[in-house]
Amino acid sequence: MCELLNRIWSRPRGEWTRVLRKELPAIAGQVVEELHHDHRFSEMFANIKREDAREAVEQALLTALGYRKGAEEKDGGRYGSGRGPRKEALAAPVPIDRARRHLFAALTSDPCEPEGSLAELARSARWPLPEAVRVVVLAAPTEALQLAAVLGDALISIADGEPCLIVPDRGASTRAALESALRGRRAAVGHPVPPGDTLSSLRWARRLPALAPGRGGAESSPVFVDDHLSMLLLLQDESLTRALAARWLRPLEELTPRQSERLEMTLLAWLEGGGAPEAAKTLQVHPQTVRYRLRQIEKLFGPALRDPRTRFELEMTLRSRRLTAQVRRRNPRAGRSGRAVAGGRPPAGAARQARVNGL
Repeated sequence: MCELLNRIWSRPRGEWTRVLRKELPAIAGQVVEELHHDHRFSEMFANIKREDAREAVEQALLTALGYRKGAEEKDGGRYGSGRGPRKEALAAPVPIDRARRHLFAALTSDPCEPEGSLAELARSARWPLPEAVRVVVLAAPTEALQLAAVLGDALISIADGEPCLIVPDRGASTRAALESALRGRRAAVGHPVPPGDTLSSLRWARRLPALAPGRGGAESSPVFVDDHLSMLLLLQDESLTRALAARWLRPLEELTPRQSERLEMTLLAWLEGGGAPEAAKTLQVHPQTVRYRLRQIEKLFGPALRDPRTRFELEMTLRSRRLTAQVRRRNPRAGRSGRAVAGGRPPAGAARQARVNGL
């Protein structure tokens, strides 16, 4: 039996039923043979056909392994064939709640189970695999049950101590249903992904609240990964942000932190807005002030600013630094191990603090 269990657990979950169906009858037969030859049980088996005994042992082993017994056909108070549970019980699925927990675990495993295994698990769980799914991370298990009741068919489980749901995604209607059901709750909703990428939806739904917390209190509202994709992309790895800054913002190293911060803000506003008037409106300063700063920026960066790729990477660098600074202001602990971003560059030596007039 131990050997059978080892073989089962060494296979993907979706193949467990197939392994049982193939090997359990032979093991049950071996058990019956041993019992027939044991003097302590020989009298008990004297009036029982070996085939009946084998099927009874088979059902007992299925029960011990957590599988439900198959339907038993009765005829006048006796089993229809007089032979006990029907053989179809070997194909009996795992109980629905357990099968759904297995499916949840398979969908969120790393790496995800193969497509064939997912399909078999989904059949056992009676949860047809949709084309796309979302993961919802909630604050309390009771909320998960309530939300599942509102939304209908959903997989519920605990991921690293947090109650989560996997729900089928059908586009705009699913988003609207989630917004309505989650109103007044603190929750994070992952982006729609194919079932094989469920772990990605879970990962970003768990990370998002720390980066873009929703409203609290009576007006609590969920946060959706869909609404913060560029932010999450830019904040994936802070070390890469620092590497970008070291490469593209080197011309600002000779400035004081205050000068550098002003030019960074002006450069980003110009890159986002496309011109001095738009940047001035964003920064709430006079357009002439922006033009003056832009002339200083052009002196520092030279003709590189006319290169589309350079402008793109500069904007990406500056956006990442701004987002990182915002996250640290909301969560001061996040910045203890790293240096501050916008305006937080360590002061350079006196020889490197050359001032730019008017900044």
